[in-house]
Parts: sequence; structure tokens; C-alpha cells
Amino acid sequence: MEKAFLPVSRADMDKRGWEQLDFLYISGDAYVDHPSFGHAIITRVLERYGYKVGIIAQPNWRSVKAFQKLGRPRLAVLVSAGNIDSMVNHYTVSKKRRKEDYYSPGNQAGLRPDRATIVYCNKIREAFGDIPILIGGIEASLRRFAHYDYWDDTVRRSILLDSGADLLMYGMGEKQIVQIAECLDSGMDVRDITYIPGTCYLSKTADVYDALELPSYEDCVERKRAYAESCRIQYYEQNPYKGKTLVQQHGTQYLVQNPPMPPLDTAELDEVYALPYMKNYHPMYEKDGGIAAIQEVKFSLTSCRGCFGGCNFCALAFHQGRIVTARSQESILAEAEELVKDPDFKGYIHDVGGPTANFRGPACKKQLTQGACKDRQCLFPSPCKNLKADHKDYLELLQKLRNIPGVKKVFIRSGIRFDYLMRDPDDTFFYELCRHHVSGQLKVAPEHISDHVLKYMGKPKAAVFNRFAEKYGAINRKIGKKQYLVPYLMSSHPGSTLNDAVELALYLKEHHINPQQVQDFYPTPGTISTCMFYTGLDPFTMKPVYVPKTVKEKALQRALLQYRKPENYHVVAEALKLAGRPDLIGYAPQCLIRPLYNRRNEHGKTVKREGSFPKDQRRTQKRGRSSQRTRHPSRPGGGHRR
Repeated sequence: MEKAFLPVSRADMDKRGWEQLDFLYISGDAYVDHPSFGHAIITRVLERYGYKVGIIAQPNWRSVKAFQKLGRPRLAVLVSAGNIDSMVNHYTVSKKRRKEDYYSPGNQAGLRPDRATIVYCNKIREAFGDIPILIGGIEASLRRFAHYDYWDDTVRRSILLDSGADLLMYGMGEKQIVQIAECLDSGMDVRDITYIPGTCYLSKTADVYDALELPSYEDCVERKRAYAESCRIQYYEQNPYKGKTLVQQHGTQYLVQNPPMPPLDTAELDEVYALPYMKNYHPMYEKDGGIAAIQEVKFSLTSCRGCFGGCNFCALAFHQGRIVTARSQESILAEAEELVKDPDFKGYIHDVGGPTANFRGPACKKQLTQGACKDRQCLFPSPCKNLKADHKDYLELLQKLRNIPGVKKVFIRSGIRFDYLMRDPDDTFFYELCRHHVSGQLKVAPEHISDHVLKYMGKPKAAVFNRFAEKYGAINRKIGKKQYLVPYLMSSHPGSTLNDAVELALYLKEHHINPQQVQDFYPTPGTISTCMFYTGLDPFTMKPVYVPKTVKEKALQRALLQYRKPENYHVVAEALKLAGRPDLIGYAPQCLIRPLYNRRNEHGKTVKREGSFPKDQRRTQKRGRSSQRTRHPSRPGGGHRR
């Protein structure tokens, strides 16, 4: 059969001769049939195993009929809020409603509800009654236990209880959905499917073999220490080979999490990416302007899954896991050759990577049979002695991609883990990276420069980034290129005080870095940093952590990172005084801002006015291009693009 989108209407079902679906998939994202979208992978995997699957994307959640348009499925309804948690999708870190949604046609906001998984499940019950409902995706995966919700500022129950679903699939889901489908197809009651790894279910008893019991939901609500203990145990047991079953009481019911599903191996991952995706959004969205989210991935290649980086503010360890699996070179090259045939392809592969671009395999051989270490990170606080830092395979892949007829340039945009790169004793990849795979600027994520804050972030010390930046600059000078670093920075992370923000501002001044965007820490479900934010405790040590929480202090820390902006002058001045650093308001070279001075206005009255910026800042304000390009240690006298 010729490749085609999966049915989205009765007419599509009629064309295929289908009277009834086996599975109905409800998605909070618009329908994009590309493996960067969870709904595309799960539905194509089910299709591969012979099941009839239809998709209702972004249904009108106020109407029962919107959920019934493809009829009642034979086996189950699958539900996902989309590629992003619906609350993160809808609200900024300041809890303001976003005006655009790049996963919706024409970037239109408001096409999915808040807490989409819960709302969709309630409507499905209304539409179909007692039908098996399976939930998955980021929103369900990261909210599977009692969790702190930033938007309600409270601890919420497991999403499995609030949604009324029967099973929750966490992680990537391909293996889980096939096993569940086989059980349902054999006539098994969904309530009896309690043994599949990578799933959660509800039980009336805590009597589960070889299980660890977490502090209860009620205990997590009452005691922040109990919440931190729960998070630590959850993190330690996310091991597909040694992890234990976890049980958490919610009133009269018990949430049971089976150990994680082992990750797909290379052959299995290749098979998933070889499925007959259309690699585009459904044509029904053309009249509304299409789906913007496809632009970032349409001409990019996913080379790996998982991340052993272990950043505390990232939920990858809790979702994809810490064991990295890579696609084979043959699989990636075959996909690249298909890209070249696309009439819209201009010769540029935008990215070859994954959660971290330069990870192409597990951190060490032990992870393949025993999983990641329970109480030891691969890269933090320093690289493990067993870590295998080797870029040969990645370099060979990039070289082959460059040689495909029709490919002009292959870029790396998903981010290089610089501490891993610095661990590699062979500089060949570093030189090749600078020669061929940087589009004028390289994204890296030091996140901060205070070792005190970096410790709570799970990031390497500032000295590692400085050595990387110096080496990057030296290599570019040696090969005769002017290329810059784009350092991503985060303000107000747990552990960050005003003095830490001042330290970062001084670093930015010293190295002539002028960030145009700064990310405030966003407490999202499923991260260790969010646990710190809520409890004020480091869950690994149970020691207190300072947490900047007020709107005012967040604004002070953010303004310090952008102290050059005239509109930030008064906020920066207040921050420096509160931090006990009024010495940085003055005329000395190290000062961040000038003092206020008096002048007379046109009416002859004395008024206070912001002092002029220090000399280097005046240049920044006057030159048209320099707000986007300032000097950086990677290129003394050169520029830094942001």
C-alpha cells in the first residue's frame, strides 16, 4: 500500500475499508507524522504490528462528539497531551499565558486544554464509558507519582488517579504499547495487565512482590522532607536492570510503578525510524498556515536517545533514561538520502544529535547489563574513571553525511556536552567540529559560572567551561575561522543567591558577553531541581538549599545577567545594594553601572538621571550590530553571537 497518513476521519477509514479502529489516539498536538513527535511513533509502531489506528488531534474538549467521530475503538483509547507538558506549553515561568503554540496550526493558542491528559480522559469516559484508557507522553510520564505542581503551587496526586485512566506508560513507550496491545487483543482485562515494565497501575493493596514503598501522597503533602525522600528513591530506582517496583499510597489506593522498560537496542531503534512516516504535518493544516514545530526537525537527524549528562533541572533521566542508545550509521545515512530527495531541501542538514549531540553510546559497558550507577553520576562532579569518551563513531558519521551528493553542510545545533568533549584525549573531532559543523556559532550550556550554583545544577565547575572556551578559540584561530560560542545561562536556580548572580554578571562583563535572552529556572514536573525548589532540600543529601522564590528576587537575579540594558538600571542598582556590592556602582573598570547624577531639566528643576554606561557598554548601546555580537574569550577581539 502506498504511504499515507493514518485516518483522521470516517472518510479516511472508508478508503481503507475499515469499519472499526483497534486503537484511537487522542493527541494534544496537531497531527505531524514525523518521528520527533510521540504520537507518530506510537501509532506507526502499532500499525507495524497489524493494528488499525486512527488519530484525533486537538479535539474540541467541550464536545463529546469530537471524541466520537471515528467511532468506538475495539481495544483501547490512547491519550497524550503532546510533546510538551500542557501547562509548560501554555504558561511562561512567570505564569503568564503564552500567545502562540508552535504545535498547533498557524501557531494558534488555546486548541488544547490545561492539564490536557486529565481533561481528555474525562471526555473519553463520557463518550465511550468503560473502555480501556492508556495514557503516555511527557505529561503523564513526569506526573506519574505525587508531584509538585508549580502552577497550583501544591503537591498533586498521580495523574493516573486524576485522569481515571487504566494504565500509564512512562518512558518512550514502543515496547510497552506492543505488549499491552497483545494482551488486550487476546481478550485480557486491562485491570489484569500489571506486570509490564515501564507501566504504572492502581492497586487496592500494597502487597506487591519485592517492592519499595514511597512516602504516601498525604505524607508528601504534609512534610517536605517526605517529598524529598520520595524523589530520591524514584531517581535511584530508574534502572531497567536493577530497579525495584515502587508503591505509593494515595488514600485507599496504591500507585504501583513497575521497573523501567529496557531501552531499545540499536536494531530496534533503527526499525522505529524506518517506519513509513510522511515526515510532515497533515495537509488539513495547510489552510491555517501549517505547523511551525516541524521546521526545527524536518531537515534534522536524530542519532541517539537517552542522556547520561545528569543535569538536575532536566527530566530526561526520568523519561528517556540515562542509558544512551544510538541508531546505526546505516539507518541515519538512509534517512539523510531521503532528505536530499525532498523538494524543499536546500542542502543543509540542520542537526545530527539527540538530547546531547555528541553522545553516541552508553557511558561505559557496565550500563548495558547493570544500568547507570545508583549513587554516582557519569560526568558530575567530575567524569567517572569508567567513562568512555570517544567521538570516533560520531565523527565518522558526520564525514559520511557530508559526502552524500546534494548535502552542502551538516550542522550540529542540539548542543555539545563540552565537559564530555574535553574528556576525549583525541582532538580530531574538536577540529572537525570547528571546520565543518559550526554555523558561525556553537551552542553550549554552562548555565552558570558560580561553582556553588553549578553544584546544585549537576553541572561541571566553571573552570571546565573556561578551558573549553579557550580551546575552542585557539582551534578557530588556528584554522582561520571567526566562530563564536552561544552560552545558555539560567537565573534563579535553587542554590543561587544574589551574590552568585553578581558573580555571573562580573564574568559576563569580564568576557564581554551580552546575553540577549536569559532563562529563569522553570520548576517543571519530574526534575531534582523542582524538588529543591519546592522543599528547600537537596534530596541526595537532605541538606537545606537556598531557593530564590519571590517575583522580586527572580527579577533582581535576571536583571543582573542583563545589566547593560538601560531599562534594568534601577533593578540592577537595587540588586547590587542588597548583595552588599555597592562598590560595583561607580567609575572603576570593574563596575557594572554608573551612579546616578543630578542635572537640571528644561524647567530648571534638579532631577536624578541614570549615569552613563561604562565605556565598553556605551559601544554596545551605540553600535547597531553589537547587541547581537560582543567579544568572548573563545575569540579575543572577536565576537559572540546570541
